Amino acid sequence: MEPQLTVHVADEVATLVIANPAKRNAMTAEMWRSLPGLLAPLAADPGVRALVLTGAGDTFCAGADISTLREPGDEQQALAVRAEAALAAFPKPTLAAVRGYCVGGGSQLAAACDLRFAEEGARFGITPAKLGIVYPASSTRRLTALVGPSAAKYLLFSGELIDTERALRTGLVDEVHPVGALDKRVAEFTRILVSRSLLTQSAAKEFADGLTGREEHWAEQARGSGDTAEGVAAFLERRPARFTYGR
Repeated sequence: MEPQLTVHVADEVATLVIANPAKRNAMTAEMWRSLPGLLAPLAADPGVRALVLTGAGDTFCAGADISTLREPGDEQQALAVRAEAALAAFPKPTLAAVRGYCVGGGSQLAAACDLRFAEEGARFGITPAKLGIVYPASSTRRLTALVGPSAAKYLLFSGELIDTERALRTGLVDEVHPVGALDKRVAEFTRILVSRSLLTQSAAKEFADGLTGREEHWAEQARGSGDTAEGVAAFLERRPARFTYGR
């Protein structure tokens, strides 16, 4: 199989798969380049309400495929940063479903998602200190916001891999599931996500990520969307809400 990113959409959930099985799903330069272009139409598609990022087979992503990166060092890093930024800016809920190795660029992508669910036995690490690479400032800040300064420094200073127990304790992952149970839980949770108000989710994502100056924008969206009226009516009528924002 040629290294590639693939996308399929089912039940309003887009699943983006990292596939480079010969190298534990390491990201090639072309894969980094293609990610923003794959995300853009999904962001604009009213039939997509959530995104799952995962790896083919039994591993998530072992980082960057160094052998394919022919650009100068700064450009190599810029490819990953642009891809990470596009994923972090995706306007709908994103979830990384992690099995096996989630290392280097893989951890960078997982951290750019809103949530991370892992299978027991997964291993996480951020390894630039093993290569003498300065980890990008934006990626460092995102990691620090996620796990706190001490845990971020542990990961970045040592380059050591940690298990799912420690990843859960530090906040690097949100849930850990037994082997064989991850897909079922991801499917259950994404069904919950697509049933909720995208208005609420999109505004909350921007606020939680620290974007400022958007309060009036979201107030206007709320006034014109009908989601609030529908949510209240559904609650009073004891029925599932049928939210329409973004459809």
